[in-house]
Amino acid sequence: MSGEKQAEEAIVVSGVSEAGDDGAGGKVEDTTAEDINPGDAGDGDGFSMKSFLWHGGSAWDAWFSCASNQVAQVLLTLPYSFSQLGMLSGILLQIFYGLMGSWTAYLISVLYVEYRARMEKQEAKSFKNHVIQWFEVLDGLLGPYWKAAGLAFNCTFLLFGSVIQLIACASNIYYINDRLDKRTWTYIFGACCATTVFIPSFHNYRIWSFLGLAMTTYTAWYLTIAAFLHGQAEGVTHSGPTKLVLYFTGATNILYTFGGHAVTVEIMHAMWKPRKFKSIYLMATLYVFTLTLPSASAVYWAFGDQLLNHSNAFSLLPKTRFRDAAVILMLIHQHMSKSDREAAGGGSHMVLAIIFPFFGPINSAVGALLVSFTVYIIPALAHMLTYRTASARRNAAEKPPFFLPSWSGVYVINAFVVVWVLVLGFGFGGWASMTNFIRQIDTFGLFAKCYQCKSPIPPPPPTPVTGNHHRR
Repeated sequence: MSGEKQAEEAIVVSGVSEAGDDGAGGKVEDTTAEDINPGDAGDGDGFSMKSFLWHGGSAWDAWFSCASNQVAQVLLTLPYSFSQLGMLSGILLQIFYGLMGSWTAYLISVLYVEYRARMEKQEAKSFKNHVIQWFEVLDGLLGPYWKAAGLAFNCTFLLFGSVIQLIACASNIYYINDRLDKRTWTYIFGACCATTVFIPSFHNYRIWSFLGLAMTTYTAWYLTIAAFLHGQAEGVTHSGPTKLVLYFTGATNILYTFGGHAVTVEIMHAMWKPRKFKSIYLMATLYVFTLTLPSASAVYWAFGDQLLNHSNAFSLLPKTRFRDAAVILMLIHQHMSKSDREAAGGGSHMVLAIIFPFFGPINSAVGALLVSFTVYIIPALAHMLTYRTASARRNAAEKPPFFLPSWSGVYVINAFVVVWVLVLGFGFGGWASMTNFIRQIDTFGLFAKCYQCKSPIPPPPPTPVTGNHHRR
């Protein structure tokens, strides 16, 4: 039996054994992946509505989770990025970073399988009632320093991810009800998000993943259709790119868009057959392209350079019931967002959202300073170091992919990812995004009450009194 098959059976056997004991207190009998009936993961009585709606561990469940978590509020800022990059660069960078993000998600899945196989083989750890986290994989394969780095970057990324989502909620709802300013809406949604911690794991996430993807699909196609129906604004211009600082700011927002696999390991751990995850993220990314490319292109075509001062695409589209529906769906999607729930336990995300309410610019800053390491550089380096010896490559639970059968080819791609993201993503992207971020602070100030809100209409001047007046 091959090493890959042994690793798969070890993982599956562990997953079945951890499901519980039999009625006599003995362990569930060892089995292979083909013997697992997904319905058994529920109540054990065949089909049940509860199992169908909630307990999901299939490849389809993982696909829905990846696709629904990859893009949400960022859909609304991609036209803003296109105004900074220009149409051609915007399209090419979406495809480029989408494929790069799929590659590093693949690397994370390989490292998960390697870690799980080693632990099962050594019987060094039980995974019963325990969800494997990315920092544990780094710890098991590379040691405590890598664990500390992975934990630090991942937790900070999740924190600022929830900050961005909270800012987006306040920004979106403002375009339905502008009687309250965005800061007040931030307070309201900050309190609401705390309730989402009661959805425990991706096994209990099936129905939310399906609905979340439906919501982002509706919003993306609403943006596309509404932009075309609106037509090009009068005097529209498409001058981007004009400045390097804007170009790299837009590029890092796209890097952020396709770097949403901070919860990849948790999605894999929820699967009945984790080894099938290898191509799932790529399939999810290809579907996401059908949402991001048409919507960003259409809105940029319609409004052009106006988007440079309107980071939320909703702000330029006319108010209709379809726009209101898209806003509400995005709010619901955010309330269900897994990455937001990971950081919703404390109030620090709400404090940061109130201090820095810069929807759009903050995405680029997080992309350059955090996402570049969390989901691009660290996975590529970790893969290179895990398989740096001949014995590690020979005994690897996962061999190189069929389209790149050479370990040297894998190393070349990983080295390219590290250098590209370190220089252009973190280096130039960090400079540009922080320059733009500081510019927002200088323009709007910290604790801005209503970032990029429309200026209030001044009251009409008093009507001069004319005619004769009688004295008393």
